Order: sequence, then C-alpha cells, then structure tokens
Amino acid sequence: MYGAETWRTTTTTIKKVQVFINSCLRKILNIHWPDTISNSLLWERTNQLPAEEEIRKRRWKWIGHTLRK
Repeated sequence: MYGAETWRTTTTTIKKVQVFINSCLRKILNIHWPDTISNSLLWERTNQLPAEEEIRKRRWKWIGHTLRK
C-alpha cells in the first residue's frame, strides 16, 4: 500500500484493496475454496488490520509529518 496516505479514498477503492489483501493472505495461508474462513478470523490469524484502518493510520501519520515541516 505504498503511498496510500495520499490516495483519494472512496469505498470502492478501499474494497478493492481489501479484496486483494484478503486473497493474498489466503494464498499465503494456503486456504482454498472448500476451507473458507471469515475475513475477521483471517485478519486475526495473520495479525493484520483491515485496509481502511491501516490507510487511516498512515494518513494521520502523514498529516502530522507535513504539519511539522
């Protein structure tokens, strides 16, 4: 999510990013179709935050950085 703090975030953009991250995490954990798990359990197992929260954290960090300059 390089540069996500400067993106214009819409709900569709966030959903697309979240779907991509979820599919990558499922591939890493080798979870295929019959063995489905919920997204919240997936994030818990991988110790990840939802994409929306991660982007929000990065945005506030970036805003603080630009205000200090």
